Amino acid sequence: MFIIAGLGNPGREYEGTRHNVGFMVIDELAKKLGMNVTKLKFKSLVGEGNFKGEKIILLKPQTFMNSSGEALYEAVNFYKIPLENVIVIYDDKDLDVGKIRIRKKGSSGGHNGMNSIIYLLNSEEFPRVRIGIGKPQKDLVSHVLGKFEESEKKLIDEAVIKAADAVIDIIENGIEHAMSKFNGLQKGN
Repeated sequence: MFIIAGLGNPGREYEGTRHNVGFMVIDELAKKLGMNVTKLKFKSLVGEGNFKGEKIILLKPQTFMNSSGEALYEAVNFYKIPLENVIVIYDDKDLDVGKIRIRKKGSSGGHNGMNSIIYLLNSEEFPRVRIGIGKPQKDLVSHVLGKFEESEKKLIDEAVIKAADAVIDIIENGIEHAMSKFNGLQKGN
């Protein structure tokens, strides 16, 4: 069983913002896996299904980014699954736009959603898929809550598809395989 959580902020005003790439990847995964992410549970929009014999729970926390841990904590405790089967997908301002980085574990890197998750799960020992949104040219809040520039949209659309493929690869072949296959992938790779 896997819980796959994409981080973002609920509400129409946040759709398409840099901070919501996690939600975008969950939407892409739902499409690829034939799931609907519409049920309200665990302070999240949830989709449940099966993929190659594994139960899959897709999660879009509705707590707002800085409280994402509340949603994940509830789901992890309900299903009592090991943290290595929890995959978190989120934006990273320290990666170039469209770049993907998969890690087995690690710190929050200053990301408030990840701070919340690490604090409430009391662990950094869970896989994550980070998607580059580029360094802020202005203040950080305006950057992460802003929409992608026209020139960035194609890179992000491709990154969302690759991130969804990377999550499927983690489920099928393990995180080591996915890291060697997807880390650093960007347009043209």
